[in-house]
Amino acid sequence: MSSQFYEQNAQAFFNDTVNVDMTDIYTRFTANLAKGAKILDAGCGSGRDSKAFLDMGFDVDAFDASKSLCELASAETGLIVKHLTFDDVTAESQYDAIWCCASLLHVPEHELLKVFNKLSRALKPGGIWYVSFKYGQGERIKGGRHFTDLNENKLEQLMSDLPNITLDSIWVSEDNRPDRKELWLNALLVKA
Repeated sequence: MSSQFYEQNAQAFFNDTVNVDMTDIYTRFTANLAKGAKILDAGCGSGRDSKAFLDMGFDVDAFDASKSLCELASAETGLIVKHLTFDDVTAESQYDAIWCCASLLHVPEHELLKVFNKLSRALKPGGIWYVSFKYGQGERIKGGRHFTDLNENKLEQLMSDLPNITLDSIWVSEDNRPDRKELWLNALLVKA
């Protein structure tokens, strides 16, 4: 459902998100990453974040479930952005860090633990993982997209079922887009 929305609205979504300033979150995410660290941008959308990480000197792999967004993100970043879903991720201990900015929120709540486990296998021990969800509780359909909203308690509950993944920090932020008044739940996770 959500990938179909992005297929049909790829250019508008790209235009709406490609220039959003995420510097404050990039700073938290990259604080303990060595230059050249390998990052997976999982559900990369416009490619904005992949491009920022490339510009910082990191090695980036990126994928998205929308073929049209993959094409736009590839043009934006110069990367070959793969057309994949979270279910297609097969890497094991390959990444120093994983970036899931506003992407996991489209996974139905009953599938989140399976997807978290799959992505955690792709992360190297000691690896860092950023996730963000719209702040709230429950699932909803809005404008042709499925959303799973989380608050601190729901994320901590989910984390309790993940072996070897611990919560490093959690915070709530306002949407960085000037026309939005939404709150976001952000978290940095670490693999033991």
